[in-house]
Amino acid sequence: MAGSGVVDSVKALHAPRGHRLIIGLALAVFGLGSVFYAPAFTLVVVVIATASLWEFAELSARKGTTLDYPVALVAVVAYLLLTSLGLIHRWEGVLLAATVIVALGRATLSSRGGYLARSGYTLLGVLYIGKLLSYFLTIRSVPALGIPLTLYAVVLIAMTDIFCMVIGVLFGRRPLTTISPRKTVEGALGGLAVATLCGIAFAVTPALHLAWWQGALIGILTSIAAQAGDLVESALKRDARVKDAGSAIGGHGGVLDRFDSYIFGGVAFYFALYLIGVVPVR
Repeated sequence: MAGSGVVDSVKALHAPRGHRLIIGLALAVFGLGSVFYAPAFTLVVVVIATASLWEFAELSARKGTTLDYPVALVAVVAYLLLTSLGLIHRWEGVLLAATVIVALGRATLSSRGGYLARSGYTLLGVLYIGKLLSYFLTIRSVPALGIPLTLYAVVLIAMTDIFCMVIGVLFGRRPLTTISPRKTVEGALGGLAVATLCGIAFAVTPALHLAWWQGALIGILTSIAAQAGDLVESALKRDARVKDAGSAIGGHGGVLDRFDSYIFGGVAFYFALYLIGVVPVR
């Protein structure tokens, strides 16, 4: 009986989730390749943010009030470009203030009503997608260490995603949360353990030369945040009563479905670097 259970789990892994694993690996390889050329990496992040924002707008529309996509799009792209140029500290306040003013103005002139909700969703979209993803560009711009640190972050989050799924399918028994019934305690702990080990292994390489405990801290914080990002997006989908945020990636969900863990994971990674003194507070 136990043997047949393992066989069934392996078969399940090779079904739709197996396709998700392949797609996840392909996207990770593509993303990793772009890290070596800063403009290409910026472009990749902008494309991901643009598509994710569109899907977020669709989710909000299903709740009855959509965000102002043109305003949010301009603000998100500006956020990312200013970050890549190292100018976001100087212009962030102006950008967010302009977003609120323009969103409120356009909502007021609209005949659809829901002025406050429309403006609120617009600002939330800018912060959730634009600000949080901008941390990857900040990590990439760290002098002398930008490339290895960005690779570090992407690998940790990818390993968390992959092994939460793999270990959850093979050994998962206890549901983690009602928000996403397929996620299990075993999968979450397995993903955390693998990310922690990867964090240690990456930290002690000559490129970074960090202490093992620093790598462990980075791995733990990044993995927890990545899983939290996945759960937050699951909650948004559940609230909108949809299975996937979109269908942009080969019928296996939307861009936001694939990169939800990166949205929170990048912030946590940067915070971990700050805690161990690698980067200044942002």
